[in-house]
Amino acid sequence: MSLGKRSIAEFFGTFWLVLGGCGSAVLAAAFPGLGIGFVGVALAFGLTLLTMAYTIGHISGCHINPAVSFGLAAGGRFSWSDLPAYVVAQVCGAIAASGVLFVIASGKAGFDVHAGFASNGYGAHSPGGYSLLSCLVCEIVMTFFFLIIILGSTHARAPRGFAAIPIGLGLTLIHLISIPVTNTSVNPARSTGPALFAGGWALSQLWLFWVAPIVGGVLAGIVHRILFEKVPEPLIAGDVS
Repeated sequence: MSLGKRSIAEFFGTFWLVLGGCGSAVLAAAFPGLGIGFVGVALAFGLTLLTMAYTIGHISGCHINPAVSFGLAAGGRFSWSDLPAYVVAQVCGAIAASGVLFVIASGKAGFDVHAGFASNGYGAHSPGGYSLLSCLVCEIVMTFFFLIIILGSTHARAPRGFAAIPIGLGLTLIHLISIPVTNTSVNPARSTGPALFAGGWALSQLWLFWVAPIVGGVLAGIVHRILFEKVPEPLIAGDVS
């Protein structure tokens, strides 16, 4: 599959992740009487990833996350030369989805995009008021284990055809743990889209949600490659067909 087609798949996959996950947070989490809350948002992110893993996993590997692409490259599962195209596609997909979500959400009287718009934050903008250090450690550790799950479940010796399930459930669990801390990023593209619309503090704090997930992803790739890789792997991980 050409890099162009794989990048297009990454665009649509990231679009769906952000629209489904952030959309559930903005539109449904606190809906009066029927809101889905933290648990619903966590499940929404997991379901978007699971559905896309089966949809585009055989095309692009379904990274839909720059931290995943960096981690897979560090783990020897993905070509560094393909990384820029993937990251650009992922960020563009996240921005496009955030634009669609903004149009939908702004149709309700009283909507204020500057109130947060599912953006990630630390300190005063952490849902639970957690410090910069707490949020930094949380994002690094959560992304580290997310990549460990991805690398392990897509390994050549793992059962074929089931990788999407532990990966999707892993993302759900990560959100259940860390929504109160950072509103959960573990994905720089997911953080960038909403922050561009929310502006202000969301943009000023966006750096953490690039640095921490990429650090966590790369560390996981290196650790997994040193400790667990025993056989040659395909160039692109994540095929769940």
